[in-house]
Amino acid sequence: MIEDFLLPDLVTELPAAIRLQRLVQVLRETFMCGAVVLLQHDNDALRPVAAVGLVQDALGRRFDLARHPRLAALISRREITRFEADSTLPDPYDGLLDDSPGEPLPVHDCMGVSLHVEGELWGVLTLDALEEGTFDDGARQKLQRLLPLIEGLLRVTRLEQENRALRMVRADEQRALPGIKQHGIVGNSQAITRLLDELSIVADSDLTVLITGETGVGKELFAHWLHAHSPRAGKPLVQVNCAALPESLAESELFGHVKGAFSGANSDRAGRFDAANGGTLFLDEVGELPLHVQAKLLRTLQNGEIQRLGADQPLRVDVRIVAATNRNLADSVAKGDFRADLYHRLSVYPVPVPPLRERDNDVLLLAGHFLELNRARLGVRSLRLSPDAEQALLGYDWPGNVRELEHVISRAAIKALGRNGSRQAMLTLDAALLDIPIGSGALTAQSAQTELDPAELQPLRLSVEACQREQIRRALAACDDNWSAAARLLELDASNLHKLARRLGLKS
Repeated sequence: MIEDFLLPDLVTELPAAIRLQRLVQVLRETFMCGAVVLLQHDNDALRPVAAVGLVQDALGRRFDLARHPRLAALISRREITRFEADSTLPDPYDGLLDDSPGEPLPVHDCMGVSLHVEGELWGVLTLDALEEGTFDDGARQKLQRLLPLIEGLLRVTRLEQENRALRMVRADEQRALPGIKQHGIVGNSQAITRLLDELSIVADSDLTVLITGETGVGKELFAHWLHAHSPRAGKPLVQVNCAALPESLAESELFGHVKGAFSGANSDRAGRFDAANGGTLFLDEVGELPLHVQAKLLRTLQNGEIQRLGADQPLRVDVRIVAATNRNLADSVAKGDFRADLYHRLSVYPVPVPPLRERDNDVLLLAGHFLELNRARLGVRSLRLSPDAEQALLGYDWPGNVRELEHVISRAAIKALGRNGSRQAMLTLDAALLDIPIGSGALTAQSAQTELDPAELQPLRLSVEACQREQIRRALAACDDNWSAAARLLELDASNLHKLARRLGLKS
């Protein structure tokens, strides 16, 4: 009896992810089907929180109800619904069942039901099979009998999560199950879980936070997460790209000015600090601020006051500062490009965001997220990764991090559609379409000894130049061919990068 497997989980305290994964695995074995998925309702979309039988990247996807009529139909009904094999409604999992490692196959039988906890909609449960007729009347009756037990497991999971939240975090996070995606953050690796746990604690304070990390890791996303989980969440979050501020206008943009402060100042103008009053000011690329603006920012951090350009009297502001940079500000301080006192004020609580190469299988979840976005954007029936593409993604070291992954998936999806030509096809992205170096990780000493033929050795100068060309190409790919950004990524002066590129034949 399936109840014998599920009932113990009602009285045993388990991490939510483990309990829900056990649930879908037992249901798959009970109904002998291809896939079982639990999806949690989130605004106008459904997010998988536990799945068995789907490709690995499926847990990173977000299914918008407006684009998936089957899921929308399940949400709108309380009874168990089976979609006939000849249903014209597209199945959200077409081509995503893990039982079809070769050519992606359509789902032939589908059954599902909406789930409610204490009278409130929680999400849906879906069961899919490649074999038509898997979900007959007996299967529907069995699922109906199990429904109270399934919803009971969800209720216990919520209660346990609320109890942990009361001990650890603010009350407005109590209702959230530990999903794969929370407030735009995709991932369940240990590095990301640890980071979010840390941020959930610091969010309650008004400490100034300095978010650091390589280009493309998503520092902006974590700044938004921090604000959304803070007591200031109902107040404005104002973002300033410090690198885009013209030096002559930076002070006015941040602090405002009064009429007549300079030529063209025809009226008083509030700055970004005024706009963020009561909330959070996010200073992205803070290392690019001019030194004279750094001095004024320091005074604001010290006494909570701003002085508009041309004004005689300061104004009080209540603003939390969150800053971000991909620079090593300690090095900038040593070079005299950044004030040491401001650096220490900004880095009251430093938060390093891990690069993608340190996030284990998160690369596949993120790939799934971008695949679903491109599936919707291009209007195609299905997008999935081939096994060799998955291995290529896992083996690449991602110098451009999440942003580079997004661009790689987007380009590959467009190429796949161009190659096939039909939006009704189930498109598979293979490793060749990804256009990334295969097996780019470093060889171990043992493998180098066994795999390298001495006859293949070349002069060291040529090897160094080949390595330089590869790094420059990858940096440009990660920065959308922006040479200045690539120079920062490579920690080179922009003019020196141009000279090196010309010497290596990369630029005329």
